[in-house]
Amino acid sequence: MLPHLPPAAVDALGYAAGTLTTLAFIPQVVKTWRSGSASDLSATMLAAFTGGVLLWLVYGVAVGSLPVVVANGVTLTLSGVLLFLRLRHAVRPRRGDRRES
Repeated sequence: MLPHLPPAAVDALGYAAGTLTTLAFIPQVVKTWRSGSASDLSATMLAAFTGGVLLWLVYGVAVGSLPVVVANGVTLTLSGVLLFLRLRHAVRPRRGDRRES
Protein backbone atom coordinates (compact mmCIF):
# COMPACT_ATOMS: atom_id res chain seq x y z
CA MET A 1 0.00 0.00 0.00
CA LEU A 2 1.10 3.52 -0.73
CA PRO A 3 1.37 5.91 2.16
CA HIS A 4 -1.27 8.62 2.26
CA LEU A 5 -0.35 11.22 -0.34
CA PRO A 6 -1.71 14.72 -0.55
CA PRO A 7 -4.10 15.34 -3.48
CA ALA A 8 -1.51 17.47 -5.29
CA ALA A 9 0.99 14.57 -5.20
CA VAL A 10 -1.64 12.16 -6.52
CA ASP A 11 -2.43 14.58 -9.35
CA ALA A 12 1.30 14.92 -10.09
CA LEU A 13 1.57 11.13 -10.38
CA GLY A 14 -1.41 11.14 -12.74
CA TYR A 15 0.08 13.85 -14.93
CA ALA A 16 3.47 12.11 -14.99
CA ALA A 17 1.91 8.77 -15.97
CA GLY A 18 -0.29 10.43 -18.57
CA THR A 19 2.62 12.37 -20.04
CA LEU A 20 4.79 9.27 -20.42
CA THR A 21 2.07 7.08 -21.95
CA THR A 22 0.99 9.84 -24.30
CA LEU A 23 4.54 10.70 -25.39
CA ALA A 24 5.06 7.04 -26.25
CA PHE A 25 2.66 7.42 -29.19
CA ILE A 26 4.28 10.48 -30.75
CA PRO A 27 7.19 8.67 -32.48
CA GLN A 28 4.75 6.19 -34.08
CA VAL A 29 2.45 8.95 -35.30
CA VAL A 30 5.39 10.92 -36.75
CA LYS A 31 6.89 7.84 -38.42
CA THR A 32 3.55 6.79 -39.90
CA TRP A 33 2.77 10.32 -41.09
CA ARG A 34 6.19 10.78 -42.73
CA SER A 35 6.32 7.35 -44.37
CA GLY A 36 2.72 7.50 -45.52
CA SER A 37 2.39 3.85 -44.64
CA ALA A 38 0.46 2.33 -41.77
CA SER A 39 0.34 -1.19 -43.15
CA ASP A 40 2.46 -2.60 -40.33
CA LEU A 41 -0.02 -1.41 -37.71
CA SER A 42 -2.84 -3.68 -36.61
CA ALA A 43 -6.18 -2.00 -37.34
CA THR A 44 -7.85 -4.24 -34.75
CA MET A 45 -5.38 -3.25 -32.03
CA LEU A 46 -5.70 0.43 -32.91
CA ALA A 47 -9.50 0.27 -32.90
CA ALA A 48 -9.56 -1.52 -29.54
CA PHE A 49 -6.98 0.84 -28.05
CA THR A 50 -8.76 3.95 -29.32
CA GLY A 51 -12.05 2.66 -27.92
CA GLY A 52 -10.40 1.96 -24.58
CA VAL A 53 -8.85 5.42 -24.45
CA LEU A 54 -12.25 6.94 -25.25
CA LEU A 55 -13.73 5.03 -22.32
CA TRP A 56 -10.91 6.21 -20.04
CA LEU A 57 -11.66 9.76 -21.14
CA VAL A 58 -15.35 9.33 -20.30
CA TYR A 59 -14.36 7.79 -16.96
CA GLY A 60 -12.05 10.70 -16.20
CA VAL A 61 -14.85 13.16 -16.90
CA ALA A 62 -17.28 11.12 -14.77
CA VAL A 63 -14.98 11.07 -11.73
CA GLY A 64 -13.66 14.58 -12.30
CA SER A 65 -10.01 13.61 -12.70
CA LEU A 66 -8.25 16.27 -14.76
CA PRO A 67 -5.03 14.21 -15.19
CA VAL A 68 -7.05 11.31 -16.65
CA VAL A 69 -9.05 13.65 -18.90
CA VAL A 70 -6.02 15.52 -20.23
CA ALA A 71 -3.86 12.44 -20.81
CA ASN A 72 -6.60 10.45 -22.50
CA GLY A 73 -7.82 13.42 -24.54
CA VAL A 74 -4.36 13.82 -26.09
CA THR A 75 -3.83 10.07 -26.43
CA LEU A 76 -7.25 9.71 -28.08
CA THR A 77 -6.20 12.29 -30.67
CA LEU A 78 -2.91 10.51 -31.38
CA SER A 79 -4.41 7.01 -31.54
CA GLY A 80 -7.26 8.37 -33.64
CA VAL A 81 -4.76 9.77 -36.14
CA LEU A 82 -3.00 6.39 -36.31
CA LEU A 83 -6.31 4.56 -36.75
CA PHE A 84 -7.37 6.99 -39.49
CA LEU A 85 -4.06 6.54 -41.32
CA ARG A 86 -4.30 2.76 -40.99
CA LEU A 87 -7.87 2.62 -42.29
CA ARG A 88 -7.09 5.07 -45.09
CA HIS A 89 -4.18 2.86 -46.11
CA ALA A 90 -6.50 -0.16 -46.21
CA VAL A 91 -8.87 1.44 -48.73
CA ARG A 92 -6.42 3.43 -50.85
CA PRO A 93 -4.80 1.58 -53.75
CA ARG A 94 -1.07 1.21 -53.45
CA ARG A 95 1.24 3.00 -55.82
CA GLY A 96 1.79 0.85 -58.84
CA ASP A 97 -1.54 -0.96 -58.34
CA ARG A 98 -3.39 1.61 -60.43
CA ARG A 99 -4.47 0.39 -63.79
CA GLU A 100 -3.82 2.49 -66.81
CA SER A 101 -7.06 3.62 -68.40
